[in-house]
Amino acid sequence: MALDLLLKQIRSCHECEPDLPCGARPVVQASTTAPILIAGQAPGRRVHASGLPFDDPSGDRLRSWLGVDRETFYDAQYFAIAPMGFCYPGTGKSGDLPPRKECAPLWRQPLLNELPNLRLTLAIGKYAIDWHLAQLESVPRYKNLTETVANWEEYWPAVLPMPHPSPRNNIWLKRHPWFEQEVVPQLQRRVRALLKLKSPVPGPLERDN
Repeated sequence: MALDLLLKQIRSCHECEPDLPCGARPVVQASTTAPILIAGQAPGRRVHASGLPFDDPSGDRLRSWLGVDRETFYDAQYFAIAPMGFCYPGTGKSGDLPPRKECAPLWRQPLLNELPNLRLTLAIGKYAIDWHLAQLESVPRYKNLTETVANWEEYWPAVLPMPHPSPRNNIWLKRHPWFEQEVVPQLQRRVRALLKLKSPVPGPLERDN
């Protein structure tokens, strides 16, 4: 019941509304049974409209990386989905703006306190990586996202630092093919074990030209 109340409070939060171009619409998914936390950055415009996390091409690629279908992905007993900022922050010159700074101090640790069965956190993008690695004791820190992701085994199996699955990251993925060749298979095996799935859901990785 504590988690239900907390989720209700998060979804009714209007702390940042004066600074949000489309108003407040916190997007979050969680259950006390979830073994995997997906920690992204902030909802995009399409997710703001639907209220469904990763309901966009980024989500298609992420589900392919995980080896799960939409039904499994949106089952809160399997996946908690909590971005660093729960609301769409707006768009800047080079893409979506960073998550609002007010959000994590208000809600992040209280939410994690209500997720006792987490075994793996997927820290997606710089903001999630910085926050979640800061919670770990005696782990190395690297100067940028690429070096951090390249040294993912330093944080495994508790946390996996990841690039964002956005189509905007296609160039990064082409320059660093080792992520999909080496890291993704390990991720899929871990997901199958945690969710007790027999095999990944087949399907090609999404690619946008």
